[in-house]
Amino acid sequence: QVQLVESGGGLVQPGGSLRLSCAASGSIFSINDMGWYRQAPGKQRELVATITSGGSTNYADSVKGRFTISRDNAKNTLYLQMNSLKPEDTAVYYCNAHTTVVAGTLYSNSWGQGTQVTVSS
Repeated sequence: QVQLVESGGGLVQPGGSLRLSCAASGSIFSINDMGWYRQAPGKQRELVATITSGGSTNYADSVKGRFTISRDNAKNTLYLQMNSLKPEDTAVYYCNAHTTVVAGTLYSNSWGQGTQVTVSS
């Protein structure tokens, strides 16, 4: 009922920047909290950043000062601006969204397919 599609990943040199996007579509009444997570090979998926419907943000210590999460509610789109990228940022990045499908009744916790970010010289 809710689909999330990430884009913007790729190969970048250390110190470079990327901007990830996550477009939500489907049967959505409203989008509540959203977030970015990442998973490197052999590691657990970890929180990168979250943002509430009101715009409050939270970041993992490892990305504070370098990444910025934002959202465009009119477009149902989530963004992650990634600056000063480091090799340790290499991972598959996933979009997550908590949505209301039917007001007061049906909610959804959705994940995107992931987009690969590789930071290497």
